[in-house]
Amino acid sequence: MPVSAEDWQDGGFGLYIHWPFCEAKCPYCDFNSHVARRIDQDRWRRAYLAEIDRVADELPGRVLNTIFFGGGTPSLMDPDSVAAILTRIAQRWPMANDAEITLEANPGSVEAGRFRAFRAAGITRISMGIQALNDADLRRLGRIHSVDEAMAAFDIARGTFDRVSFDLIYARQDQTLADWKAELNQALTKAIDHISLYQLTIEDGTAFGDRYRLGKLRGLPDDDAAADMFDATAEICAAHGFERYEVSNHARPGSEARHNLIYWRYGDYAGIGPGAHGRITVSGRRYATETHRNPAAWLSAAERGTGESLREPLAGMEQAAEYAMMSLRIGEGMDIGRYARLAGQPLNAVALADLSEQGFVTERGGRVVVTGRGLPLLNAVTGQLLAD
Repeated sequence: MPVSAEDWQDGGFGLYIHWPFCEAKCPYCDFNSHVARRIDQDRWRRAYLAEIDRVADELPGRVLNTIFFGGGTPSLMDPDSVAAILTRIAQRWPMANDAEITLEANPGSVEAGRFRAFRAAGITRISMGIQALNDADLRRLGRIHSVDEAMAAFDIARGTFDRVSFDLIYARQDQTLADWKAELNQALTKAIDHISLYQLTIEDGTAFGDRYRLGKLRGLPDDDAAADMFDATAEICAAHGFERYEVSNHARPGSEARHNLIYWRYGDYAGIGPGAHGRITVSGRRYATETHRNPAAWLSAAERGTGESLREPLAGMEQAAEYAMMSLRIGEGMDIGRYARLAGQPLNAVALADLSEQGFVTERGGRVVVTGRGLPLLNAVTGQLLAD
């Protein structure tokens, strides 16, 4: 029997729905997002429903734990389309009693005006991309909302949904440690139970990446200043009752994002929509899946029978490496026995002992957990653990 036959059950099963359209493209964004003047919502809805049926035929009978509408800006979807998608999903899979159904939203007035309709459609959680709490930085980040608009939209969301999270970006241009501490404390007075805090990264293929390469993206904090912001983030969040449970995510106990935990716990998730990735187990084999990135190409392909563009079987060692890279991001860490079952060999004991001695990881309850000291060096720590 393949080693991964039932391994996915350790992480659960989720469904990711990608909506690729935005009102504007942010200069730091390397996600698969596109600006379009006209969108045929009916045609897109039919394509999503067809893809749901295709995936459900292949993965029948599983209890679905989470659904996540990401993008792009899925709060620009017609609420009737969201309702139709959720109705079809519920017809095709048994849903967990506490299923988490998240929709990403930008804090604009258009999206906020739809929140009640999204709740009626079945959305249980909103994740808002606020990104900064001063207007000058919002403009630099290419955001089309103001702080006042963001706070107004957040208040509407908070009054509509029991669970609302929002994102901020730090280590922005000309931002000091004191600036970030003040902004984060302000944000945490508004936060309900979850907040995502990402360090600004300059990605190739983005407008920021182009400016940086030309020496025109000035005022970025140096590595030491960014590291100080990273450390301060965890301290301030903990003081407000928000524990870091993943590198960039903080929550009150019990309010962690359950969909993202499926990724980090290396469960199965099916990806539907342009550029959506998946990890699915079929007949005891785990596969990596991708869909067509271009929205028009995906739409045409889905109408012809499948939006999937790639499916590759994952060998045991590949799965073990992916499991390590994901699980070491979270506070509960990596199950050493599960890693060994996937890899077909034990974890590198010498590397584990060395990293433990340096204080970068700790071992407890049969799990490897990256310490606060090790998190800023996570890629190097993971690489050392996975080395032959």
